[in-house]
Amino acid sequence: MSIRWSLVIPVKTLVAAKTRLAAATGPHRTRLAVAVASDTVAAALSCARVARVIVVTADPAAAGPLGALGAEVVPDPDRGLNTALRTGAAHAVRVAPGDAVGALQADLPALRSAELGTALEAAAEFDQSFVPDALDVGTTFYGVRPGMPFTPRFGGESRAKHLAGGAKELCPPGIDSVRRDVDTPDDLRAAIALGLGRHTAAVVAELWPGS
Repeated sequence: MSIRWSLVIPVKTLVAAKTRLAAATGPHRTRLAVAVASDTVAAALSCARVARVIVVTADPAAAGPLGALGAEVVPDPDRGLNTALRTGAAHAVRVAPGDAVGALQADLPALRSAELGTALEAAAEFDQSFVPDALDVGTTFYGVRPGMPFTPRFGGESRAKHLAGGAKELCPPGIDSVRRDVDTPDDLRAAIALGLGRHTAAVVAELWPGS
């Protein structure tokens, strides 16, 4: 039987989310952040290898819509990204100790369930592993096999941090949507080219008709 996954998705307080998109989105930045997280969560929940999605957030504006999609929502202790991820992972282990645990960034609006499945299949072969972002600087996914210590090292040049921590780097072909996180207008344009999920597409169509 293939390994099943609990995926932890951290969603920061929306007033602090996507600050580098502020100039492009203006007062709609919060709506865009919720939409992007919604598409990430929806794609993850649709992946056959994913047993559950655990959203860690302190923001009710995010908790409501993401919970409505089917995610389990856990309060964020607000002590940084990696603490939030460890909090979600601890919940996952309590709920399903036999499942693998992964951390997935919340800003993957083009995420495809099948591509996520490819990444998770590769991750199941290693005690700890990660997927680098499209720039080969950051990380979009970090995961551990059942029973292994969960030690995420997100933030800054996290690809190098995960490599230094002994995690296996995963770059199988055909996972572009797993690697395409969105922090800047250029990132968003690249995600649009891949094909956005329906929540983000609706906001983008309203903000930038014809994009």
